[in-house]
Amino acid sequence: MPGGGGTSQTAVSRLAGARSQLAQVVSAGAALLAMLVLAPWLGRMPQATLAAIVIFYSVGLIQPQEFQAIRRVRTMEFVWAVVASVGVVALGTLKGIVVAVIVSLAALVHKASNPAIRVLGRKPGTNVFRPISPEHPQDETFPGLLMVRLEGAIFFANASALGDKLRPLVEASRPEVVALELGGVPHLEYTALRMLTEAETRLRERGTALWLVRLNPEVLEMVHRSPLGATLGRERLLFNMETAVSAHLSSRL
Repeated sequence: MPGGGGTSQTAVSRLAGARSQLAQVVSAGAALLAMLVLAPWLGRMPQATLAAIVIFYSVGLIQPQEFQAIRRVRTMEFVWAVVASVGVVALGTLKGIVVAVIVSLAALVHKASNPAIRVLGRKPGTNVFRPISPEHPQDETFPGLLMVRLEGAIFFANASALGDKLRPLVEASRPEVVALELGGVPHLEYTALRMLTEAETRLRERGTALWLVRLNPEVLEMVHRSPLGATLGRERLLFNMETAVSAHLSSRL
């Protein structure tokens, strides 16, 4: 949508059917013609009348139904949309957009620093593993096996928070094996790798084994090059969670 130099100008261009930047040339020509020919008459119009014209065309840019649609899909993006709208009205177009960008970046940083940890169950009769929830009370869990899925990049800013979230889950279930599925982890920073190494040592000291499941190629290569890879060996680096379940059940026979 071609911008028009301001909110009301953009609204006029949109309602007039503008499709390219040629609309700017036409708008500039019309404005020049108005100043040269119509200025004496336009100058006599009350400012309230001019303000009403601006408001009339600008109102079309506000679409409450779009806000409702965004809110139904994702609350965080609804907050960004509200912040952008308020910022544009209160501060102007450019400053309002800058405020919205800053808020959205802050939200993304917060999300990245708080990675999701989900305890998994298996859908009965399938090899589908999904987060345990009240909607699926029949999902299977296995005695002595804690299946956990980590999502998002793991790096220095969130490694500690990740450990704080994982520790209560281990304390509550006291498993024989903790199987961490890392398929949703695109890359692993060295700080996070050290955290995993220390976690493996603490778990081993209390009689709990750590298994890493479904590693991405980059993460798998990094683990292989580290002392953690030598400690785990190939038998504790598993292809998928179904393989981990089979290995755990076999070890209990």
